[in-house]
Amino acid sequence: MKQLVVKVLVLVFVVSSVYAQKVEYKDGIIKIDGKDLAKVNRIKDKENMGLTSTYEVFSIGGEKLAIATVATEYEDNANDNSTYYYRITFLTTGQLGIFALSKLGAEKSFAKLIGNSGIIVNDQLDSKMVTEFIAKKGRSPKVAVDYTLVSRDRFSPISFKEDKTIEQGFKIIGAFKDVTTRSDLDTYEISLPTGVVVAKVSFTGGNNAKNCQITTLKDNNQQLVDIGIKDTVNVLLGVDRNVEALKRIVNWLVTHEYL
Repeated sequence: MKQLVVKVLVLVFVVSSVYAQKVEYKDGIIKIDGKDLAKVNRIKDKENMGLTSTYEVFSIGGEKLAIATVATEYEDNANDNSTYYYRITFLTTGQLGIFALSKLGAEKSFAKLIGNSGIIVNDQLDSKMVTEFIAKKGRSPKVAVDYTLVSRDRFSPISFKEDKTIEQGFKIIGAFKDVTTRSDLDTYEISLPTGVVVAKVSFTGGNNAKNCQITTLKDNNQQLVDIGIKDTVNVLLGVDRNVEALKRIVNWLVTHEYL
């Protein structure tokens, strides 16, 4: 019985030792339990004035294994503003994942992430371990929507075209799309030239509509807007059955800088 207890304690110690590896990072070298694992090369991102960096991972033998670049196309975590999203491309296995790194000490955060990952085996990336690493530690953040408006002379007349585009100052600033599903309620989507929908609008009364339900997607705001005031928007005949109402709606969106 005593020998069995000793064997169990030894097994627990061995297992604990395996999973309690110590990760150290100094002078660009990641160490596991005092042994060199990989090298990290930091390159400051000039486009971000050095606030973020790109990280390259090399094997001890000098082969480039991975590149980590800041992924700015994703929305920040509303519950945690202390991290950056980084895209890590694993060069020798052809895999890619999105991971979170601490804004405070991003380099050490990256080194610890790689050190604890177990993806480097015999100085090479192990594709099976990389797959497991991505599954366990990878993130799936929501892509940020770019609502940047077209730069133009905002005092120029607004024009509606037969191809459903909207122009101002001789520049296409957006487009409109009829998505009506009910005979008693007209519904349209207003979008930027990039295709990003900025507003969904619904109204009754056709061109004589006095009010419009406008939902703006940038701020997820819904409001009933008075569109009864006439304006000087130029319109081509045959553009849309509700073009007179649409021009008042678009004028409101432009005035409030949603389009």
